[in-house]
Amino acid sequence: MLTIIAALTTLGACTAARWYLDRAGRRDAEYAKGRVRLRALWNRGAAFGLPIRRKVLPAASLAALGMLWSQRRRSPAGVGLALGGGVSNLLERLRLGGVYDYIQFPRAPGRLKRYVFNLADFAILLGGLAMALRRKKQ
Repeated sequence: MLTIIAALTTLGACTAARWYLDRAGRRDAEYAKGRVRLRALWNRGAAFGLPIRRKVLPAASLAALGMLWSQRRRSPAGVGLALGGGVSNLLERLRLGGVYDYIQFPRAPGRLKRYVFNLADFAILLGGLAMALRRKKQ
């Protein structure tokens, strides 16, 4: 049950953030002395520019979500976060043809400063970390 609650909460937060940030009249802005930038970008490709065909992405996403679901007993909250973020990105990709990214870290080291993320990406990352830490303890 915790997995479903975490997934639905994450999905709702991701949807609300995209809706709020994709409104007309919103402008790019910088925060934390230029360390964080809100910048609108429609990502029609895969994460980090991975060479995955656009037609294959939804199927690959569904396969990954299915594998995540199978791990729900080991780390319910971590799986819920990752599922919520993954479903959010999948739904945007299916409905809108891409994923709306909006958070950039222009002062990050190396190539990381070029990438733009969204809340779903952070949910997937945190969920993955929670699952890895949980597995390490067992």
